[in-house]
Parts: sequence; C-alpha cells; structure tokens
Amino acid sequence: MESAPRRRDDKPWTFLTNHARVLIAIARDPGLRVRDVAQDIGITERAAQLIITDLEEAGYLTRTRIGRRNRYTVNADRPFRHPAEADHDVQALIELFAGRGAARPSRGATGAPAPARSL
Repeated sequence: MESAPRRRDDKPWTFLTNHARVLIAIARDPGLRVRDVAQDIGITERAAQLIITDLEEAGYLTRTRIGRRNRYTVNADRPFRHPAEADHDVQALIELFAGRGAARPSRGATGAPAPARSL
C-alpha cells in the first residue's frame, strides 16, 4: 500500500528568525534575563546570549548594567539587514508583535524626540 505524499506544511520552518524573536521578546520586556529569553523562544541560553551579542554589535540593542542585571534598550530605527528590506526599519516589526509604543522613543513637550528610554 502506498503512503500519502508528504504535505509541504509538515516542514518545521517559520517566517521569523530567532534573532527577530529575541528582539521582539526584549522589546516586550527589556529586563528579561537571558535564561527567560531562551525559555520563551525555545532555544538554549548559549544561543540566546550569542543572538543578543549579535544584536548589540549590529546596533539593534544597547545593554545597561543595573546591579547584577542587564537592561536593554531597543534601537528600533535600525534598518532590516537584508538588502530587500533595508529601506524599512525594525520598528514596524516590533509594533506588530510587541504592540504600539514598544521601543519607540517618546516625544517631549516640544515635539522633539526625547532621549532614548529603556524599555
């Protein structure tokens, strides 16, 4: 007896990379520990740490040490890395998955952008 052909949707791929997932998780909660990021996304702590380092080196995240913890600021005005999307910044992605206002600097009373805030 012949088995049914394998359906294309059985393959374990997704639209978002782990880098995008880490950035979104940190935009939602900038005080997350690496352990929490890893657990939320389903990757190892080592993988999460490497991705956070990648995002920092590329300018998407800024790390601030507060006591024994890290707090991150998302720099959402950075463009996507692939040339096909480089004319868009990651703000729209963050807003789509983390909600409006996440990682967006607030505007002061004069309408000028306020200093970057930690999320």
